Amino acid sequence: MSHVYKRWYDHDPKLLEVIELLKNYQDELLEQAELFLNKLEEQVSKEAIDRFYELIKPVNGCRWYDKNPTISKTVEILRVVPPDVQKACAERFIAALKEMGIDYESPNQE
Repeated sequence: MSHVYKRWYDHDPKLLEVIELLKNYQDELLEQAELFLNKLEEQVSKEAIDRFYELIKPVNGCRWYDKNPTISKTVEILRVVPPDVQKACAERFIAALKEMGIDYESPNQE
């Protein structure tokens, strides 16, 4: 029997961790979200990312991450990419925090 997850990011502990970090530390992690988007834009293109986001962004924007366009774009892109890409992005995000000298202990110890 397969697991049924309530939220799109519950299937991966690292992805859940990144979403929770973004939710709780939006101001502190804004720079990291911008770096994520910049790296993605280097691989695809800023125009492609912007057009894609225009198609998927919410109309009313009532969710916690809709208050900041950078955080919103980061979360929405993470939401729609394949699970293996979500996992890789989450792992890189957490590694980047450590490289930045942010002393962070994961609540999801494996």
